[in-house]
Amino acid sequence: MGRRVNKREVECLIKLFDTLVAESSNRFAAVGFDRNMFRDTLHSAFGMTDDMIMDRVFRTFDRDNDSCISVVEWVEGLSVFLRGTLEERIKYCFEVYDLNGDGYISREEMFQMLKNSLLKQPSEEDPDEGIKDLDYDHDGKLSFMDFEKAVRDENLLLEAFGPCLPDIK
Repeated sequence: MGRRVNKREVECLIKLFDTLVAESSNRFAAVGFDRNMFRDTLHSAFGMTDDMIMDRVFRTFDRDNDSCISVVEWVEGLSVFLRGTLEERIKYCFEVYDLNGDGYISREEMFQMLKNSLLKQPSEEDPDEGIKDLDYDHDGKLSFMDFEKAVRDENLLLEAFGPCLPDIK
């Protein structure tokens, strides 16, 4: 599966962080990235364009919820982002899409996601059906277990969640 980020890569990530922080004239810059800086970085470094998703990625990286991404959060976040095991990436995608943080991806959250996903549903196919297929216990929401089972059965699903993972260049 994925391998850990090695020391050299960590040094590169820290260097990138320092460079980006130095370029910013932001008052937070001493501490790290604020949301806008982070968004610019996701856009320029990974080609992300969806604001809602970038926002979610920010929250997923910002472990201590101080609205600022420290160098540690940056390195930890990116190591899952770039090198995570399947397990870690599934967990990460789940967190990104669990919009209200209740440990479930609801139907509405799922719609948001499918609406933005690369897997545009063929128009005659009801996205509701797509969700039913994933919702193993048919309670109208996806638990992490549902989600993980679905992704392990169907690796393409992670592609559908692609907007929150970088284009691996």
